Amino acid sequence: MPVPALCLLWALAMVIQPASAAPVGSPELAEHEELTLLFHGTLQLGQALNGVYKTTEGRLTKARNSLGLYGRTMELLGQEVSRGRDAAQELRASLLETQMEEDMLQLKAEAIAEVLEEVAQAQKVLQDSVQRLEVQLRSAWLGPAYQEFEVLKAHADKQSHILWALTGHVQRQRREMVAQQHRLRQIQERIHKAALPA
Repeated sequence: MPVPALCLLWALAMVIQPASAAPVGSPELAEHEELTLLFHGTLQLGQALNGVYKTTEGRLTKARNSLGLYGRTMELLGQEVSRGRDAAQELRASLLETQMEEDMLQLKAEAIAEVLEEVAQAQKVLQDSVQRLEVQLRSAWLGPAYQEFEVLKAHADKQSHILWALTGHVQRQRREMVAQQHRLRQIQERIHKAALPA
């Protein structure tokens, strides 16, 4: 029972004690009955207030527990969001690294393509020279130009082999670029999924 209600009951009891000595049928007796009724009313009010107090205290406890649960849920959600941000940051870093690798491969492929073009032009020049020498050889019937012809022919074969090797290298580079672009698309899809709200 709350302390103010107990104090009120004690004060009423002090007032009632002197009135109990009054004779029957006197005005003091009427006052005594009124005080008794007042005392009972106050007692009932105190009990009602005590019930309200206990109910309110129970509700406050439940509200406190609910707030604690809500706070814990928000904390867990915050951790999940933080982990999602970290994962997205890692994916972005991986994407940047992959893009840099792809740019390097592109530059290498362009440089190799230029070299291949130069080699192809040189081979064409050699083939033209070989054809001219063949014509000269036919007209000279294997004179001193024959050795020059053999040297040029060997050089043309060597150039053809280099061209073949470079072509294979370019094809490998292209395959690597295709694989790199595929990985890049996968990382972009993962970043996109990670950025979407749950």
